[in-house]
Amino acid sequence: MDFAYLGSGSKGNAALIEAGSTTLMLDCGFSVTEAESRLERLGRRPSDIDGIVVTHEHGDHIAGVGRFARRHRTPVWMTAGTWRAARDRDVPDLRLVNCHERFTIGDIELHPMPVPHDALEPCQYVFSSGRRRLGILTDTGHVTRHILAQLERCDALVIECNHDVDMLMSGPYPRRLKERVVGHLGHLNNGQARELVSGIDPGRLQHIVAVHISEVNNTDELARVALAEGLGRSEADIEVAGQSGGLDWHRIE
Repeated sequence: MDFAYLGSGSKGNAALIEAGSTTLMLDCGFSVTEAESRLERLGRRPSDIDGIVVTHEHGDHIAGVGRFARRHRTPVWMTAGTWRAARDRDVPDLRLVNCHERFTIGDIELHPMPVPHDALEPCQYVFSSGRRRLGILTDTGHVTRHILAQLERCDALVIECNHDVDMLMSGPYPRRLKERVVGHLGHLNNGQARELVSGIDPGRLQHIVAVHISEVNNTDELARVALAEGLGRSEADIEVAGQSGGLDWHRIE
């Protein structure tokens, strides 16, 4: 199984997951033109994408989905709640997801996880090739037992480290936005991410990547330190998928 990121942050998110002959895009928060450009950077074409899987309806995850799907005739998977809340609901080939039931797209089995976030029916995913498991968790206000149970058997983890609490609370965001971000239905902070990974056996993890890092309220270094402390590993073992550069292809052996 292979994975890469077109980019991750408040200005747009999209990931690629491949196994066998199947390539999936997780979210598309970029314009179609920008998504096409970033796909080319990763050596892929829009016609290579077998489906788009959407986590929730916030613009930095869904803004480009409808246009991309219409232009390239790409099937789209999302929950009924996400579809109802989406601004652009013109999706020609829509497949509705039950966030409590696993399903298969080509050579990839997907395990949805309901997550606490201020969206209508959000879910995150574990992707399985049969032999290997990739867990991706972003846009989550806190970690539930179900989330932890799903992620603890993964061979690679992509984890939100959205903000440093001190930076957020002393930073320029309006009070209401600060309360949303730090709240029970907001985003994972560095400490929460550290606590999450501390409950996971690090011996199985081939890759761990920090994503959705705020450009205002966090730094890559603080995110790396938090995950490294939680896993008891070197900071050099922690990678970051950034907003502009994304993340190049990584293989899970």
